[in-house]
Amino acid sequence: MLLQVHPSNPNPRYLKMIVDCLLSGGVIVYPTDTIYGLGCDIFQHKAIERIAKIKQVDPAKAQLSFVCYDLSDLSKYTKSISTPLYRMLKDYLPGAYTFILPASKEVPKILQSKKSTIGLRIPDNNIARSIVHELGHPILSASLPGEMVEEYTDPELIYENFKDIVDIVVDGGIGGMVPSTIVDCTKDSYELIREGAGKWEE
Repeated sequence: MLLQVHPSNPNPRYLKMIVDCLLSGGVIVYPTDTIYGLGCDIFQHKAIERIAKIKQVDPAKAQLSFVCYDLSDLSKYTKSISTPLYRMLKDYLPGAYTFILPASKEVPKILQSKKSTIGLRIPDNNIARSIVHELGHPILSASLPGEMVEEYTDPELIYENFKDIVDIVVDGGIGGMVPSTIVDCTKDSYELIREGAGKWEE
C-alpha cells in the first residue's frame, strides 16, 4: 500500500493505519530528514527478522538504529548519559545524525550485538516523529538495500520496487540522497564514523 502523508500535518487516520501495521508485525518504508528507510516496531521479532532478510544480514550484526521521538525517549535505550553528552545531543538533535551509544537493557535481545551498542536517531522529520509518538516507543530503522540511491528518493519508484516485500510505503514527498552522519559516542573522545547530511564539528 502506498500512503500519501502530508509532511507538516500528517493525517491522524493514516498515522493510526501505519501504527496498527507496525504493532501487528508489519514492515514499512518511511521518510526521514535524510533518505527513506525501512522501519518496524523494535519489539516485533518477526518484523526485525523480515528487515534483516531484506537486508540479507544477521539482526545482531546489522547496522540498525532506533528512531526516537525526543531525548527522554532516546535516554531509555542507552546507559546513563553524562551532562556533557546530553548537552551535545541536545545541540544536534533533532537532526540528520545517528549517535552510537551503549545499549541499555531496554534494547531487545535480538538486537544486542556483542559490542552492545545501539545507533540512536531523532530525525528532523515530522512524519517519522509522529509515527514514533503515536506508537509510544521507537521504530527500528535500516537503510534500503542495494545501491540504487536515485530510485530511493521517489516514493512511487520505491513502492514499485518494494510493494511485494513491505506492507506500507509512506509517501512523504521526495527524499534525500545523503544518509545521516554517524558519530560513535561510546569512548571519551567522540569519533566520526560516517560523514553524511549532518554537519559535524568536534
